[in-house]
Amino acid sequence: MHVAIIMDGNGRWAISRGWPRLVGHRRGAERVKEIVRCAPDLGIGWLTIYAFSTENWKRSTEEVLGLMSIFARYIEREADRLATEGVRMRFIGDRSRLDPKLQKLMAGIEERTKGLSRLNLTVAINYGGRNELLRAARQIAADVAAGKLAPEAITEDVVEARLDTHDLPEPDLVIRTSGETRISNYLLWQSAYAEYEFTQTLWPDFTPEELATIVERFGGRERRYGAAPA
Repeated sequence: MHVAIIMDGNGRWAISRGWPRLVGHRRGAERVKEIVRCAPDLGIGWLTIYAFSTENWKRSTEEVLGLMSIFARYIEREADRLATEGVRMRFIGDRSRLDPKLQKLMAGIEERTKGLSRLNLTVAINYGGRNELLRAARQIAADVAAGKLAPEAITEDVVEARLDTHDLPEPDLVIRTSGETRISNYLLWQSAYAEYEFTQTLWPDFTPEELATIVERFGGRERRYGAAPA
């Protein structure tokens, strides 16, 4: 089972308590640890989390730098535990704008955990569904221009092979926390037939118990992929 999560509400969680937004992001990172730890026991083999979108650069410099620091610290502190617990970690998104030191950390933990499979954890950083499709389209256009690919040979498989998620299964379930009911440019191609859950819970308060309830509810849904009801 592949679950994708839009982790929303960290800033509001902190502000409601009179704290800086970064406190909420730090608490949110702690919540990620708990969700990663419980996921395999809930039958989740693939977990993809939305950590930083291509639009998040519009936030204050302080918040952006703080988030990047949190990402780096998470990788450094969690590397041993993730490896011990059989978690493969990888990243999707455009890395070119990220700090070279962070890129190096990302590549390092990907290499270290690439042989593990108890849980496949994917973190979307500087990711946007439109940006991903744009980059894929440019690759396809370049191949056509170079004579490597005929226009009539462009299929869904050709597009998917050029997406950041080319080696991931499509998500079965997408969860968004914080009460917002939009998908915010997340996995636009991949989630065509995913089931969605929107919860009022802010991400720092999202517990393994709530995830278990949502997964159980998902198990009772009939997924028809465009077919008529049975």
